[in-house]
Amino acid sequence: MTDLQTQHRPVVVGGDPLRITDVVEVARNGARVQIGPTALDAVRATRSTIEALANDTVAHYGVSTGFGALATRHIPVDLRAQLQRSLIRSHAAGAGPEVEREVVRALMLLRIATLATGRTGVRDTTIEAYVAMLSAGITPVVHEYGSLGCSGDLAPLSHCALALMGEGPVRDADGTLMDAGEALAAAGIAPVELAEKEGLALINGTDGMLGMLCLALADLRRLVTTADVVAAMSVEGLLGTDDVFAADLQALRPQPGQARSAENMRKVLSDSAIRNSHRDPQACTRVQDAYSLRCAPQVAGGVRDTVDHATRVAEWELASAIDNPVVTVDGRVESNGNFHGAPVAYVLDFLAIVAADLASMSERRTDRFLDKARNHGLPPFLADDPGVDSGLMIAQYTQAAMVSEMKRLAVPASVDSIPSSAMQEDHVSMGWSAARKLRRSVDALSRVVAIELVTAARGIRLRDPLEPSPASAAVIDALSETVRVEPGPDRFLAPDLDAAHGAVVAGTVVAAAESVTGPLH
Repeated sequence: MTDLQTQHRPVVVGGDPLRITDVVEVARNGARVQIGPTALDAVRATRSTIEALANDTVAHYGVSTGFGALATRHIPVDLRAQLQRSLIRSHAAGAGPEVEREVVRALMLLRIATLATGRTGVRDTTIEAYVAMLSAGITPVVHEYGSLGCSGDLAPLSHCALALMGEGPVRDADGTLMDAGEALAAAGIAPVELAEKEGLALINGTDGMLGMLCLALADLRRLVTTADVVAAMSVEGLLGTDDVFAADLQALRPQPGQARSAENMRKVLSDSAIRNSHRDPQACTRVQDAYSLRCAPQVAGGVRDTVDHATRVAEWELASAIDNPVVTVDGRVESNGNFHGAPVAYVLDFLAIVAADLASMSERRTDRFLDKARNHGLPPFLADDPGVDSGLMIAQYTQAAMVSEMKRLAVPASVDSIPSSAMQEDHVSMGWSAARKLRRSVDALSRVVAIELVTAARGIRLRDPLEPSPASAAVIDALSETVRVEPGPDRFLAPDLDAAHGAVVAGTVVAAAESVTGPLH
């Protein structure tokens, strides 16, 4: 963690809203976190409001009462510290596999950001300890199951709050599993003894689902551009036409994402000798390409526009202070429903739908390459000696299996609701579940596109001596550093597919294309 931290500027919370890139920097790249210069003043001001209510004879939710369906009980002063500890211990009830480190770091950052707004009523020492824990690379163990997305991501956030108290398992900056108290002591951080309202403030937010949304958006922006590059290569290798991607044709349907995808594809296909070899209408008898080629910008463009919409939702959420109750700017302590995850859950589900469709079209192009009846002169399955060699036959099977899984993952989680807390929480968002399945879908999409990339690269090589476009050639050259793209006898294929996936995820494909085309959208 230390080496990574030295390469990135600290991310400041408590001033302007966080950006999606800030979340990625902290979650994936280990950037440190700092509290803005005026944030602690706001935190102290609202804390004084909470402390003034602590001895009030009138019950105040989260300050002097129980929680959820137990909010009717007034808690005496001498039991309130125990109340906060009990809240965190009981709510840290997750189950199943351990959630990825980057997800936990993202949700910790986002909870800190809400605490730093001064609307939650925590003490300044509490937020400072949370920042220190995150910046030290201490990552609480959070589990796959436990959140209904309302009231926020209670169980995941409770596991993080438990660690702040010095309890429960964590992983240190090196990934070593240890007790939280031991990790805090090693980092010089004193465990926090929670005061009134603090337990609730630490767990009542949509931070887990929002963090996963931010990470998915960063991935999908890269993937949709990669998909444009690879689709253009497939059009080239399958002897398709780029005429349908003309700007004036795209302008007849002014969808902004479609225009950007079509422009990307035109740039990649520019100056292709393979394309020019069949440009003469007298020599080429095909009138129209299949939809998976001709309509690539329409589908990828729809994905782009969906990503843009989800980004707006994420940005609104990043500017929010999610807690219940909250301390308002004029000093009122009010209950509210802002913790409900529906707005985030909806776009998480929407993104899983478009990711599945983008993958579905990618798989169809791969299949066309492998079918001698549709690939316009290439060998069956792009095999070196068909019958002796199977070529890329089973790579398409792998692709199809992932696409089928992505279709199942596209079934919305946000339309489901199971009442909880004795019917007090009688409608929940399932936003955490929507986020978890989107992560699996984004990973599968990157692998599906990687298999199309390998297929298109081999198909283009088989058009030799015709030369591909300069952009396609640059991508194939970059890919060939780790993947065998030249036709030849069968060999162990999985490592090549894995290396191609690495090139997709690392941005190598887009960077290689842009070395010729200039910036792509």
